Amino acid sequence: MNKSDLTYKKAGLSDVNTIYALAEKIWRKHYRSIISLEQIDYMLNKMYSAESLSEQMQQGQQFTLVYSNNTPVGYISISTKDQRNYFLHKFYIETTEQSRGIGTYLLEYIINSLETPETIELTVNRKNYTAINFYFKNGFVIKEVADFDIGNGYFMNDFVMIKKVKKS
Repeated sequence: MNKSDLTYKKAGLSDVNTIYALAEKIWRKHYRSIISLEQIDYMLNKMYSAESLSEQMQQGQQFTLVYSNNTPVGYISISTKDQRNYFLHKFYIETTEQSRGIGTYLLEYIINSLETPETIELTVNRKNYTAINFYFKNGFVIKEVADFDIGNGYFMNDFVMIKKVKKS
């Protein structure tokens, strides 16, 4: 994959359906071996409904879509309260496009778009070995282990990971 084959788009309310379609496709393939189908359905409805995505955008989450040959293949969302410390809420690449460098290019693109980043923090399911290894490869370390009650009897059993940003 060449970096030049990718394009990026700051996502807005008109992109909510594209983000949802990607999420549904990716989550149903990727998370089947990690969490139950019922929990996948619950989380998709909770975090990816048009209403929920719109609300997240209005609350300051900046979504960016990544395209390969004009086809959307992934997305990321990030927010900050102080322009130095960022939280990466969502970061997904189509499962058929993983291991081609797209995630690394997207992360690099996002970091380079930030003015004065010092840290980026995220949470990742402790059984999501593919993502954990990706984050390690890209300079994140485990900060702590945490369990988050997301309602309906479901918990996210996560690692909180952090990356200190050295911007060139």
